[in-house]
Amino acid sequence: MERELSDEAQAEQAPAEAASGGAQAQFLRLLLRDAPAVEYERPLVQARAAGADAEELAELEDSKVLALRVRTVLADRRRRESELSALFETANDLAGMRDLDQVLRAIVDRARNLLGTDTAYLTLRDTAVEDGDTVMRVTSGSVSARFQQLRLGPGEGLGGLVAETALPYVTANYFADSRFEHTDAIDGGVLDEGLVAILGVPLQLNGRVIGVLFAANRRERPFSHAEVALLGSLATHASIAIDSANLLAGTREALEELNEVNQRLTEHSGAVERAADAHDRLTDLVLRGGGVEEVEAAVSAVLGGAVTVYDASVHAERLAAPALAEAVGASQSSGRAVRTGTGWVAAAVAGGEALGAVVLEGVDLDAADQRILERAAMVIALLLVMRRSASEAENRVRGDLLDAVLDAPERDPDTLRRRAERLGADLESEHVVVVAEAPGAHPGRLRSAAMHLAETPGGLAGTRSGTTVLVLPGSHPAEVGRSAADTLAAAVNTEVTGGAAGPAAELPAYAARFSEARRCLRTLVALGRSGDVASPEDLGFLGLLLGGDRDVAGFVDSVLGSLIDYDRRRETALVETLRAYFACGGSMSRAKDELHVHVNTVAQRLERVGRLVGPDWHEPGRALEIQLALRLHALLEGGLAASEEAERDR
Repeated sequence: MERELSDEAQAEQAPAEAASGGAQAQFLRLLLRDAPAVEYERPLVQARAAGADAEELAELEDSKVLALRVRTVLADRRRRESELSALFETANDLAGMRDLDQVLRAIVDRARNLLGTDTAYLTLRDTAVEDGDTVMRVTSGSVSARFQQLRLGPGEGLGGLVAETALPYVTANYFADSRFEHTDAIDGGVLDEGLVAILGVPLQLNGRVIGVLFAANRRERPFSHAEVALLGSLATHASIAIDSANLLAGTREALEELNEVNQRLTEHSGAVERAADAHDRLTDLVLRGGGVEEVEAAVSAVLGGAVTVYDASVHAERLAAPALAEAVGASQSSGRAVRTGTGWVAAAVAGGEALGAVVLEGVDLDAADQRILERAAMVIALLLVMRRSASEAENRVRGDLLDAVLDAPERDPDTLRRRAERLGADLESEHVVVVAEAPGAHPGRLRSAAMHLAETPGGLAGTRSGTTVLVLPGSHPAEVGRSAADTLAAAVNTEVTGGAAGPAAELPAYAARFSEARRCLRTLVALGRSGDVASPEDLGFLGLLLGGDRDVAGFVDSVLGSLIDYDRRRETALVETLRAYFACGGSMSRAKDELHVHVNTVAQRLERVGRLVGPDWHEPGRALEIQLALRLHALLEGGLAASEEAERDR
């Protein structure tokens, strides 16, 4: 209200001021209050109304023009101050931002606000390709998804031209401008967005264009040089802010990588310390003469979980389980610990042979812990080799002692007793002699199992004439023999046949018990009782014949001597024919197939048998005696052949 009154008062005073030459003061007042341009005509109108001459009007016109020029300069300076203030605020805001996406969003929002456009957007170089494409990165005021996904090649569209030339370009009507290459993809995106007037300025960093900043309208608009310069200034600040954000992002990534490296180094250092501790423990155990059980405890303490060591010579059946056998084989092939369903397995290998395995259950292992388990398997392999070497040496001593006891106990009995005492065996207490064989078993595994069996109770073990011989504490031959055969069978995974005799409590008696046990074994084999164990008492009448000082050979000679002598002199097969006849149930037609001769030949041979041993040879009582003699004759023939083979071996 006061302003309106002031204007009216000035209007009333205008004629007097014009008349007295105060027009300049009036124009200064108009400039002072930033009056609209139309008001600068008022002094001229008033002067004409007051009858001013042409010279006065011309002077007023010159003053008006100067005043309007001053007004324009002042307006430009105010606008420039406002723009500079906005740029300063923008630079200050951008300097405080650390995230690149946040910086880019702030740039396009400020560009849109400073120039008062409908939209603003920004494209950046695609660093993944070398063709120089720029891709849309962020927009403000955009409504088209297609436009927001544009890619501009070099020279394509206004933005591609700006990126290629590193110069600002402006177009009042995009689709009518032919200075740049129009493409269907770019034109379609611009059309979807509805843009008409577009201004683009390059984002430059160290002389290299990194992107383009745009301001655009949805109607025709001629952007002024001042607006181009303003957007260019904003682009300069934006380039610096983008570079700073990228540097900060790179620094953050570098710090994160350093943190990861530091964490890995810390973990590796801890793993190295654990490995060194495990190595020291295991080395100390070996140097102190520790055993497998102590290594198990040490590995469990370092890695956690339950550790079990399997010795191939003792736990062959357990290691033969499919899952464990497969894991041990894989570990042996790769030389590394192998994961199983319940834990980890590392093969204990020496000289290419798997001596056993270390099984860890209940925990998961990283790479460093796996190396510890593998090192433990190497130590276990060393201990098993040492154990095997010591066991083999002791077994040789036990075998040598057994040979001396069976072959020449009378030579130096005192020395034999002392040797036995050093092995923990008291040969003057009751012992049972067991002779066993397992034709399908691996000889080394059978021998190892027998040696291990003899070590535990303080007995002796060895190999004689192709059979395994055990001298074990006990007073019941059948019981001790059965237990020994079961243990051996489990170790070699096949049936074991054995003969047992005893007890013996004096050195001279062991040789006799050995002979009885061996004859029992031959009897079982002759009777077809593979996998069985028997002592002389278990064989009934055969046992009476085989036990003690029975004259088995004399019995056989008294029953079959004439036939054996006839066959020897005439090179006939009467004994063989008689054996086949009884084996075939007294059927000559079946016996001839067994002997591969004509039935008449069988009849003629049996007639000859009757003439040599008596016509009652087929009567039940005599037939039993003859069949028993035939069995014993076969047994004696087998024992004789084995003895001759042993003599050749010696």
